[in-house]
Amino acid sequence: MSKWKQAAVIVMIISGLAAAGELNFTIEKHQLANGLMVLLLEDHSCPTVTIQAWYRCGSKNEVPGITGISHLFEHMMFKGTKKYPKEKFDRLVLGNGGYNNAWTSFDNTTYYEVMPPSKVEVAIDLEADRSRNLAINEQNLSSEKQVVLSERSMRYDNDPFGSLYEQIFNNAYVAHPYRWLPIGFESDIKSITLQDCLDYYRTHYAPNNSFLIISGDINSKEVMKMVEKHYGPIKAEVNQAPVRTVEPPQRGEKRIQYHKMAQLPAFIAGFKIPDGKSPDIYALKVAARVLFGGESSRLYRRLVYEEQKALFVDGEAARYQDPALFYVMAGAVPGSNMDSIEAEVWQEIDKLQTEPITDYELQKAKNQLESEFIFGMQTNESRASMVGSFEINTGDYMNIYKEAEGYRSVTAADVMRVAKKYLNSRNRTVVILVPEPPTQASISE
Repeated sequence: MSKWKQAAVIVMIISGLAAAGELNFTIEKHQLANGLMVLLLEDHSCPTVTIQAWYRCGSKNEVPGITGISHLFEHMMFKGTKKYPKEKFDRLVLGNGGYNNAWTSFDNTTYYEVMPPSKVEVAIDLEADRSRNLAINEQNLSSEKQVVLSERSMRYDNDPFGSLYEQIFNNAYVAHPYRWLPIGFESDIKSITLQDCLDYYRTHYAPNNSFLIISGDINSKEVMKMVEKHYGPIKAEVNQAPVRTVEPPQRGEKRIQYHKMAQLPAFIAGFKIPDGKSPDIYALKVAARVLFGGESSRLYRRLVYEEQKALFVDGEAARYQDPALFYVMAGAVPGSNMDSIEAEVWQEIDKLQTEPITDYELQKAKNQLESEFIFGMQTNESRASMVGSFEINTGDYMNIYKEAEGYRSVTAADVMRVAKKYLNSRNRTVVILVPEPPTQASISE
């Protein structure tokens, strides 16, 4: 009997889709001897297959001096191997009717291919090969550093709103590595060495620090034979050191004036909230939807439509592996007073703590969140991504089956409770964008 057949197989079938708002798909879990977890979602309704390789490493697993290395590796992983140089890798994917991409976040780095069912082994072979045999050399490192630096310049350094987003994490956190974004700091990106990359790759891209999700028109038994063939011979490595730092409680509001070349003022505020497995996340997401979730939300309607003080209002109750941020951002229209906009944001947040939201607002928010969750899994690719995100953000992919009920169970009292607990001024970090004209900004920078 092969190794994968000896592994425990967990099969979960939840019935009753659509009207009942439940999930209706099967997940099989397999474990290779080298520690690689494999999740299979067999579904013959659409003749495509998604192969996703999830690595349990992101910017959270970096240290000062090498911030941005996880995202840099996302780029490096497309430079090819001896067996499959970059041109051959691309030709095999595109030439077989597929496409591929990747993303890096605080807690993971993920690569994927979408292929015709008959070509699933091509993608498995490609991912297994580059997980251990990547062409890491000075030439590839130098070229990708420049690509990443250009991306950082475009998305953050030269974008006032990207800069604001970075500043809220830089200032809200004092100890936990969420204080830097996956893009990393410019000086660190420039100084990352070849040895840094080799050390990071060996530990973080090992099979026992990753898992595969294969979703779509597959035969599970045949696919596991392919996985065993290509991944089975790969050796496990010593596990990476876990992130032990716990962010200390915030004891008072932080306010930062951020001077940046921009046309109009704006601000962003962040509140510390619990990690992704906390049941409070559901009520916090409902609160976010009521405040700034769409054009009919309280803040958008008040500031953009009625008073016409703001160009936009946006935000999120983020869900990460470790305690995250509930943040809100607003930008002023020409001539508007930023202090007035900020004060009205606090008024609406304070109102959540003292007055129950209406039954209509509550049900609307819950319906929206549940429907987006359910209908966000209509493709093989999006379903695999959702399963992977639950494994990363909540510590167990099985929690995906509790999500809809989590939203349904939220009450108006729950929203008031989490607003009082987390959305208070002592737990608040505020960054004010102070516009500077080009000449002044260029001199100071």
